[in-house]
Amino acid sequence: MPKRVVPEERRRRRRPTRGGVVLSETLIVETALRMLREHGSTGLTARRLGLALDCDPSTLYRYFRGMDELTLAIGDALIGRALHGWHPTGRWREDLRGIGLRIHAAYLSHPQAAVLTASRVSGRANELAADEAVLDVLRTAGFPLPETVRVYHAFIDTTLAFAALDAASLALPGAARHADEDMWRSTYARLPAATHPRIAEAAPLLTARMTTSAYPTALDMLLTSAEQSLTPQGGVRPSAGQEAGGVPLAGYPVRRAAPPWPPE
Repeated sequence: MPKRVVPEERRRRRRPTRGGVVLSETLIVETALRMLREHGSTGLTARRLGLALDCDPSTLYRYFRGMDELTLAIGDALIGRALHGWHPTGRWREDLRGIGLRIHAAYLSHPQAAVLTASRVSGRANELAADEAVLDVLRTAGFPLPETVRVYHAFIDTTLAFAALDAASLALPGAARHADEDMWRSTYARLPAATHPRIAEAAPLLTARMTTSAYPTALDMLLTSAEQSLTPQGGVRPSAGQEAGGVPLAGYPVRRAAPPWPPE
């Protein structure tokens, strides 16, 4: 049976820990983020988190039902950082681009945490606020509801997919990451045109681009596609594979597996 979570108002009245620290969800999440940055996902357990906070590990379960719920809170905190200070301008493309770049940057600022959380759906406050903001930008721009959901789906999944991909690279040990980046110069740039003509002709451009994130380019392509479908009257032209109402004729279900947590 899951352990009961104590309401927030009761947590605030708790005595400080042995080290004089008053625990809160925010403090636990911030400490967990620091531990992930310093030690990676294998270094984050209830026992080690309790040591870092100078409290008994069982105390953490007054705030979170388990490490998985803490994982969701960590992801939600990253989204909250992305949204902080963002305000819509009324220019839908600029607004969506700003949200996307902010979320991507927030995840990359904590790559180890991003690898754990980018594929999760928390239903927490910041995640809901981001979803509401994206949907509102699209609806205010004049996208019909089915097209709004279609563009939202592509936008948020593209953003999180690139966040996970780029964060996974940043989370690698330094030697491995540098070796991967150097492969474009040490191998691809030296392939002869006789055996790999297309790679050889593109090698200088590949070397310059492939060590950077493709997310801004992919985001602009996505927004251009959405913009081209929006008519001056606010309607949407049917695209290939869609009915006139914007409802997809076929879809591909995606099963998102939760990354395993280390045993406590």
